[in-house]
Amino acid sequence: MKSITSLSSDFLVIRGGRRLRGRVKVSGSKNASLPILIASLLTEEPCIVKRVPNLLDVKTTFELLNTLGAQVHFEEGKAFVHAQALNSYLAPDHIVRRMRASILVAGPLLARFGRAVVGMPGGCSIGARLIDQHLKVFERGGAIINVKEGYLHMEVQKIKPVEYTFEVITVTGTENALMFLSRCPKRSVLRNVALEPEVMDLVEVLRKMGVEIEVEGRTMVIRGREDLAGFEHEVIPDRIEAGTLAVAGFLTGGEVLLEGVRIDHMGAQIEKLKEAGAKVEILGIDRVKVCGDGRPEPLEISTAEYPGFPTDMQAQFMVLCTVAKGISHITENIFENRFQHVNELQRMGANISLRGRTAIVHGVERLSGAEVFSTDLRASASLVLAGLIAEGTTTVRDIYHLDRGYEGLEEKLNQLGADIERVKDANTAG
Repeated sequence: MKSITSLSSDFLVIRGGRRLRGRVKVSGSKNASLPILIASLLTEEPCIVKRVPNLLDVKTTFELLNTLGAQVHFEEGKAFVHAQALNSYLAPDHIVRRMRASILVAGPLLARFGRAVVGMPGGCSIGARLIDQHLKVFERGGAIINVKEGYLHMEVQKIKPVEYTFEVITVTGTENALMFLSRCPKRSVLRNVALEPEVMDLVEVLRKMGVEIEVEGRTMVIRGREDLAGFEHEVIPDRIEAGTLAVAGFLTGGEVLLEGVRIDHMGAQIEKLKEAGAKVEILGIDRVKVCGDGRPEPLEISTAEYPGFPTDMQAQFMVLCTVAKGISHITENIFENRFQHVNELQRMGANISLRGRTAIVHGVERLSGAEVFSTDLRASASLVLAGLIAEGTTTVRDIYHLDRGYEGLEEKLNQLGADIERVKDANTAG
């Protein structure tokens, strides 16, 4: 397994046409690990987080925790974090720009110290992802917020209980609000919250720390404590990695057994795989087999908040649709600029046109290998999938995006029979 260091000069060489067969274990969830690691800032007691994936975003989170003064040790998927002697409440701009999840330190720092200074999150290649909903909850709780020299300066004397209805469903907004209110003993109510499995994994951690959280529909009632306990927790499986591997097995006409998954988190993905013609065999709560035979059926996909079809699987299913037996329509409702992989797939022979937020995909018999460039995390995964089924050789560049969110994806695919080589670019290697 590669170490979690900068891999911006690496690229993948994929020789397509191989059927994937075998079994593979799914890693822990990136999107659950990051907020859970950051929640350790809420307590002076040591915390243990298991099944943490070996990723660039995890490395960045550890760097941020160290910058704040926390002690961090990471070995074989287990993270030990002790934030007893924090000596800073500043999240530096250069870290926030690398990973937007850095904004999640605002809630814990305000809750524990009454102060937080966080670099202003920049834009993102897939959309703006504004943080106004985070700030409105903080202000309702008594925080005073100013912007100075590109940083958010936030202070609160004593957190007041909050009643707030999110104007849009936001995952990180819900998570930041929960951590902010976790040390307020009085009753707070959040409505129109996100219910993604990753949010609920954080809820489980906060409960272990002593926070009372009731969930009914999209409403959460929170009663915090001034002194929170440490915790030990195993992160949920990564449903997006599981979905990506499932699509790979189906696309290549293979037979792939996914182990260590949560079937109850994959409902929308499994339904679309079945609609496309995949044979899906559920072998228990944590094992599923996906088989493919022949070209996929066309699909109608519309991304939505959980439990709807995840935006993080849109690009991967678009690859499936490029070789389907008809016309597919994919509508992106979460992010306004998440079709950047379309141009790269077109370089491989895909027939895709865009109409506003909808991609119209005319299935072709086959894709052809080409040199393509990753534009974001999930786009990079889609190009790897395309390379698996393309004729000839595909080179995928800028795969640091891939390393942000997939733990050894090419290694897992090679384990199943793919032919993928990771190469260091001699022109940029130092």
